[in-house]
Amino acid sequence: MRLPSSPSLVAFTPPLTDHAAATVHLGRDPVLGEVIALVGELPVLTPTADPFARLVRNVAGQQLSVRAAASIHARLEGILGAVTPETVLASPGETLRGAGLSWAKVRTLQAAAQAAQTGQIDFAHLAEQPDEAVIAALSALPGIGRWTAEMFLIFALARPDVFSLGDLALRQGLDRLYPGEPYDAVLSRWAPYRSLAARYLWGDVARRAGRDVAVSS
Repeated sequence: MRLPSSPSLVAFTPPLTDHAAATVHLGRDPVLGEVIALVGELPVLTPTADPFARLVRNVAGQQLSVRAAASIHARLEGILGAVTPETVLASPGETLRGAGLSWAKVRTLQAAAQAAQTGQIDFAHLAEQPDEAVIAALSALPGIGRWTAEMFLIFALARPDVFSLGDLALRQGLDRLYPGEPYDAVLSRWAPYRSLAARYLWGDVARRAGRDVAVSS
């Protein structure tokens, strides 16, 4: 099955400052409209002031529960103090491993820090780059694939029109709510607010499981 990409190839839309127009647009889809009503209002996302530190947090939390990811990130902050390319590169791999990171994640963080120092990735100006350019830059690092880059676009850069079909929970949500309908057909109705639609699908998963539905990080 081909997983189409949603981020823009040439440009991007500025972050949403409120959800009013987006919620009206998404609510025209009656199925998603019901999900929105059940999940309720979600917080507005804003771009991070420190994209490198946010990427470190994303990598540390890959394939972990929210609680485990938070615990490892807290230990990492305790080791590094300020999470910067300099502090990452100054810390021996064994020290970073002591926070609970795998060796693969240690190598990813070291590669990201090196890319930041050499200018391979200009983290200070990522917010000015088109979605696909951000994905390409991050995916060049070992251990970072499209899914991680798309999560970075949504939660670090607050891009409004990203839907990651590499995310199992999102695909399962589409299959449950729109059985038999092609993904492209559903997603085309939600543009240009697919990031918020994704957050509502995640929120619906949390609601069904009896967890907090505020999907903000």
